[in-house]
Amino acid sequence: MDKQPSQVWLITGCSTGFGRSLARHLLDSGRRVVATARKPEQLDEFRDRPNALLLPMDVTDAASVERCVAAALERFGHVDVLVNNAGSGYFAAVEESDEEDVRALFEVNFFGTARTIHALLPHLRQRRTGTIVNLTSIGGFIGYPAVGYYCASKFAVEGLSDALRTELQPLGIHVMTVEPSAFRTEWAGASAEPESTIADYDATAGAARRAYRESVGHQAGDPARAARAIAAAVNAERPPGRLLLGNEAVDEALKRLETLRRDFIDWEPAARGADFPRDRLST
Repeated sequence: MDKQPSQVWLITGCSTGFGRSLARHLLDSGRRVVATARKPEQLDEFRDRPNALLLPMDVTDAASVERCVAAALERFGHVDVLVNNAGSGYFAAVEESDEEDVRALFEVNFFGTARTIHALLPHLRQRRTGTIVNLTSIGGFIGYPAVGYYCASKFAVEGLSDALRTELQPLGIHVMTVEPSAFRTEWAGASAEPESTIADYDATAGAARRAYRESVGHQAGDPARAARAIAAAVNAERPPGRLLLGNEAVDEALKRLETLRRDFIDWEPAARGADFPRDRLST
């Protein structure tokens, strides 16, 4: 049930995809939204919304992030929900990947997320309430060919979120990660790739890269439905720590859990045998 129609949401990356759909849904349902984008002219559809504050934000620029948070607090007085949605993709086999491109990817996907969290946390701690939503991916739980470094950046956000969840729970602040499968957004079409590829990976990373490009406009996931699911999860009586989105995400995650469980059980004796014997732990 929607408990707070006057909630203030700060969302990064609202120019397209999940960010745009979430901002639209929240404004339609009476929320107040700080919609941000690196190019604020891409937010024109929200110009006439009285509950919208449209701000430029480049998550790779600490000063830009700080200015945006300060402007949001000045306008609305508080922020209830931070949604870290801004991100970028990169299609390449691990060996094909360019280090400079990978660092740029992490600067947006991981450090950009961390930067906005650091900027808003003093406010959330002071209020002893709030929610941080980090958009990751099913690729933040399972590694896929051609997106190894993208998955690594999302795995990193998942790890950060797990630690943060434990640290912030006693302070009344909830942390949730959202793990979508393929949705009908611009991500697959806009993702960068290296200038040259390696023929030995054509059947794995190459095939996956082509499939990602060909999927544009045909993905099963609906961003509008995803937006409604995210809003409902944030306002649930017991919000989840992780929210899978899409049939593929659910199916793949459950298969992954079975694989992990099998490995853990099969190798439990070896794992437990790696400690010192219990009778020697005090010596």
